[in-house]
Amino acid sequence: MTPSPVSSTPILRTTLVWSGIVTGILLVLAAVIGFLVAGTTGLWSALAGVLVAAVFLGITAASILIANRWFGDELYVPVFFGIVLGGWILKLVVFIVLLLVLRGQPWIEPVVFFVALVASVLASLAIDVVVLLRMRIPHVSDISLPETVDETDAAPGDSDGPSASSGSTGV
Repeated sequence: MTPSPVSSTPILRTTLVWSGIVTGILLVLAAVIGFLVAGTTGLWSALAGVLVAAVFLGITAASILIANRWFGDELYVPVFFGIVLGGWILKLVVFIVLLLVLRGQPWIEPVVFFVALVASVLASLAIDVVVLLRMRIPHVSDISLPETVDETDAAPGDSDGPSASSGSTGV
């Protein structure tokens, strides 16, 4: 498989891998803490909070990775924004529906759910920062920039206004 020419692809892949590992750790920690705080209801609430955050944060990275497959195509930009914005709209609608469905459930402890959700989002943000800071993105380093042109080397007629030798007074 040839590497993608899009510089965001390796960053997003690394972010997804690390997010998966941290989500697994958070699932265990949240389940134990949720159980200790609110019993079985706390356990299920914590698991639901971590999973909701993980799925919704993963959708953005996955949609960008999918959209990057069209790089080089003349329709890349509209396809990219269509997929990414469509993913965001889908996330918004599903998130609202999910919160409305979970709101009245007897097995949800709202505080535990909220804390688990926020902890997962903060962990994801920390992963994003660490991955971006450590990622080596290739760039062009051996390029020569054009040199400045001296006024003596400028072609006739390159000046911005009438020259002093033209005899015009500007009136």
